[in-house]
Parts: sequence; structure tokens; C-alpha cells
Amino acid sequence: MIIVLRKDATDAEIEHVVEKIKNAGLAVHVSKGKERTIIGAIGDEEKLASLPFEALPGVEKAMPILKPYKLVSREFRKENTTFNVGGVVIGDNAVRVIAGPCSVEGEELLIETAKSVKAAGATVLRGGAFKPRTSPYDFQGLGLEGLKYLAAAKRATGLPLISELMDPRDVEMMCEHVDIIQIGARNMQNFRLLKEVGMTKKPVLLKRGLSATIKELLMSAEYIAAQGNSTIIFCERGIRTFETATRNTLDISAVPVLKEETHLPVFVDPSHAVGRWDLVAPVAKAAVAVGADGLMIEVHQDPENALCDGAQSLKPGKFAVLMEELKKVAVAVGRTI
Repeated sequence: MIIVLRKDATDAEIEHVVEKIKNAGLAVHVSKGKERTIIGAIGDEEKLASLPFEALPGVEKAMPILKPYKLVSREFRKENTTFNVGGVVIGDNAVRVIAGPCSVEGEELLIETAKSVKAAGATVLRGGAFKPRTSPYDFQGLGLEGLKYLAAAKRATGLPLISELMDPRDVEMMCEHVDIIQIGARNMQNFRLLKEVGMTKKPVLLKRGLSATIKELLMSAEYIAAQGNSTIIFCERGIRTFETATRNTLDISAVPVLKEETHLPVFVDPSHAVGRWDLVAPVAKAAVAVGADGLMIEVHQDPENALCDGAQSLKPGKFAVLMEELKKVAVAVGRTI
């Protein structure tokens, strides 16, 4: 249930509503906006059916939410959520681009790549320090050493950092080094991990699982938000279907569906969606055209010798060309890059 307070509601009146909800055995989430304070009651709404919230002082209206995802729903918050990550605003009218190598392979190479993507217009640097691989014999990442290389690249360029978290035991270490925590597709329903990142104050980029429905993706985000962290970015990266022409099948319709269902920003990862560098550009343009708030694109200086996902990585020169083309698409749909 959502309880909307009047503009002139006092702190005492807000606290009175909160106590009523807690006494009924439900959790409470208070969101204070510019115009209104909204209180979300999280739990079994039937326990609140007999409580006349609209009769309480300071309450304008009370609205039940039938959807299982509460805090991330558009019903809970009508306006788009925006948040600042290292000086970069996520979720506003500008399409933000995250770029960098799939995995961190070395300090010098990473800094070189970071400088090139920044010059082209990227606003966040990506790089995997821990890599979930299908085969246990493939390169698994450099771990803490990789995080230190990312920190060096940030010092050299000023770009905020994003890297994937795989283990709840690494949360503290990850928070010390990166600005955005990525939860990969394989861990979208690792609920223990979601709860752990929910208890941090770090923004989280949540990728859609290989075979997850949009509802399941939203529910995974609800796990994070229910712990108090509402700085969440959804990322569509393709789902597994019968098609073999591309690595995955990009569900482009997921972008407008998510924009309708949630107030949180929505990104697209065209690199993992197609698995081929030559298809990244057209899919990236389509994502911007359909309303994505950002992109995550893999860039590598030498894709032929990359330790991970070289086939889907753009060289810096091609990435720079793509960024110029994306600016035109963004302007056409009333956005900027």
C-alpha cells in the first residue's frame, strides 16, 4: 500500500502513520520528494484493510498496490529516479554510456582503454575483476589486483567505476574500490547477494537473467530496494532463446515495458546481447531509440588477444565512431549523450 501525505504534513503526523503500519506487522519505506512525502507499506496488505488511513491527520490518500514489487514500481514513485555517481547523473535526460574491457587484464592496457573511451564520451569505466565463466578452466579475473588496476584507471581519468560482484564475502572489498556494483545475469536471483548489496549505499546495476521474465527481474530489484538501497539500474542484456545467430536474443521491448513498470533507470548491454562486434552498433542505436537511459559497451585495444569476450568488443576507434552516431539518434528522440 502507498500512503500519500499532504504537502503540509508534519513530522509527527508522518511518524503516526509509520507507527500504524509497523503495529500491523508490515515494513515501512518513507520517500520524501520535492512536493510530497510517500510512505510505502511492505507486506500483506490485507492486514491494513481495516485501518482508515485517509482519516489520519496529514494523509491525502491511500492506494493499495496489487503488484508483488512495491518499492521499484511506477505506482510507488511516478517521477523517474535519478542519482549521482561520481559526478555523473544516472536517469536524467542524458543517455549515459558505460564502456571498457570485459575483464581487467593489466594496468597499462586498462588505463589506455579508459583514456580512449573517456575521450569518445563514455562516462563510466567498466572492467571485470572477478569473472563468472562457464568453464572453470577459463580466465576468472585478477581479483583484488584487478580492482587496484581499476582504481589506478580512475585516478588517471576521473571516470567512475563499475565491476561485477559475485560473492557476498567480497562486498566490503568491492565497495572500497568501485562506484557501481554490477550483479551479473547468473546472479540475478542470488537472493543472499541481492540482500547484501541492498544493505550498502552503492548504486547497483542489475542484469536480467538468461531466462528470467521481466517480473522476475523486477522482483530481484525489490530484494535490493527492500533493504534500503533504491539506487538501482536495470540492464537488459538479452535472453536465451532457440536463436543461434547471436549470442543471446535482445528483448528490445523490455526497455519500454520496464520504463512503464518502474521509476528506475534502464540500460541495455548490446555487447552481451549479440556477441559480435559488428552488430553492437545497430543494436546500441536501437536501444537509444526505444528509450534506454544508458548503454554498457565492451571496448578493448586488441580484441583478437582479449582474455574474455574479444569477439564482441569494439576497438577504440570504432567505439568513437559509434558515440558520434549515437548522439544523432539521441537528439532525434529528445535525449542527449
